[in-house]
Amino acid sequence: MKLTDAQREEFDREGYLFLPEMFDEDEVAVLRREAEAIYASDREEVWRESNGVARTAFAAQTYNEAYRRLGRHPRLVEPVKQLLDGDVYMHQFKINAKAAFDGDVWQWHQDYGTWQRDDGMPTARAMNIALFLDDVTAANGPLLFIPRSHKHGVVKAGHDLETTSYPLWTLDRETVTKLAEEGGCVAPTGKAGSVLMFHGTLVHASPPNISPMPRTIVYLSLCEVNNHITKFTRKEWIAHRDFTPIESLADNCLKEMAVEAAAAE
Repeated sequence: MKLTDAQREEFDREGYLFLPEMFDEDEVAVLRREAEAIYASDREEVWRESNGVARTAFAAQTYNEAYRRLGRHPRLVEPVKQLLDGDVYMHQFKINAKAAFDGDVWQWHQDYGTWQRDDGMPTARAMNIALFLDDVTAANGPLLFIPRSHKHGVVKAGHDLETTSYPLWTLDRETVTKLAEEGGCVAPTGKAGSVLMFHGTLVHASPPNISPMPRTIVYLSLCEVNNHITKFTRKEWIAHRDFTPIESLADNCLKEMAVEAAAAE
């Protein structure tokens, strides 16, 4: 999986790149089934809303085989290595749920802002690549991006400890409004199996999901190995401390699990 020059230019200009239906239905089905099992488990890595609904599951690549393979999948790892121009390690891995009717908001923020403040990551040589496990529509809490906001670097933020169950460094309304007046606001949507790549300083958020349709997205936060974190204030399953370069698996690594699952039925 290699990005074209045009795709690299688009990413640099806009701060994100949408790649439709990069994973097929069988591969997504394996991951969706495993995500449901993880959300139903009693693990400290599964963060829940105040009503008990799962919000996010951290570090699934360390305790689940399907997600171990996804964390080393060439369709995700290789494009990030290409953009960061170097080997990468897994800084963070999470499966974010937007449960039907109950999925809560993610406030306006920059991921690298948190990585810098909480984890001591030296520079923004890190980014997210995200895989849709459900169809993402205008109705079920899509990600909201402010295009080109990544060009502003890290902006002032406050530590919000109250709005949701997850503490977050968030931007105020004045800042978000100013950035949106410059870059607009978009909500990339698409079929399950689609992929989003976005810069570590791109300003983004997502609204609550009050629709009857769930919306689950897996995020790999990958960092260039020489840019690893220097503070260890958060739990290791939130901000990983293994800086070993990721070695990609074969492209059919998830397909193998789908074939095995079908044979067992």
